Amino acid sequence: MKTRITELLGIQYPIIQGGMAWVAEHNLAAAVSNAGGLGLIGGANAPGEAVREEIRRAKELTDKPFGVNVMLLSPHAEDVAKVVVEEGIQVITTGAGSPEKYMGMWKEAGIKVIPVVASVALARRMERCGAAAVVAEGCESGGHIGELTTMALVPQVVDAVGIPVIAAGGIADGRGLAAAIMLGAEAAQIGTRFVVADESIASDAYKEKIIKASDIDSQVTGRSHGHPIRQIRNQMSREYLKKEREGASFEELEYMTLGALRRAVMEGDVVTGTLMAGQIAGMIHKRESCKEMIQEIINKAEQLLGR
Repeated sequence: MKTRITELLGIQYPIIQGGMAWVAEHNLAAAVSNAGGLGLIGGANAPGEAVREEIRRAKELTDKPFGVNVMLLSPHAEDVAKVVVEEGIQVITTGAGSPEKYMGMWKEAGIKVIPVVASVALARRMERCGAAAVVAEGCESGGHIGELTTMALVPQVVDAVGIPVIAAGGIADGRGLAAAIMLGAEAAQIGTRFVVADESIASDAYKEKIIKASDIDSQVTGRSHGHPIRQIRNQMSREYLKKEREGASFEELEYMTLGALRRAVMEGDVVTGTLMAGQIAGMIHKRESCKEMIQEIINKAEQLLGR
């Protein structure tokens, strides 16, 4: 399955692993890259030196291309932006803002910058400032979301820009990849399914919550203060939504979630932790290796696309 994205990134298959905070570390990134996709290390709120260590550990596990997701709202974003250059990273995805501040430095270093966008306007802006491609992410995805669905967003972004488009949000299998290709995308970014991969460090409890989830088990919190997040419903999400309805302040709501994602991923706290996951959690029924997942996705997509 050759596309402009596989050629641009030097990967075998048009599959990108999402840069999920706490989950997307060196083990998962290397496993996805070794299986033919593009693995990503999620910078999240980590300091620059912590990201550097993750990059070096990934290099010990794979000689294939992998990238780093830079979360632009992080207080350490500037340090991480420099670290990826120093460590010779060739692909960066960005989230939570515009990477224009760093584009000159990254492009001078030959880095391919692929921002995550949730609107046509931002996609056009990213193309103008030199992005190599964009990830058009619909609101079906886990974690921080926009308003448009993948089905509506992807073709509009494809029509609006000349650079390659990667579809994200609500994609977990070969049917989703084939649909993304039919919408005009040239790759798919997949997050939630990789959370349950054998190589993922996510706690067993977190993985089981995804595997046991139904189609209606995700909730969106944070709409009242403009930072909506999709997650699997639990005690924490229900209490959060109750406080939102009662008009709790942004500060009070933020305090509720401090460290909640780390607790879910690292400690298996599925009661008061934040279980970020997309709407496709209900389609995930088993644990597999990254290689098994990717091969299954590609085989089905190729069958459906008649390749």
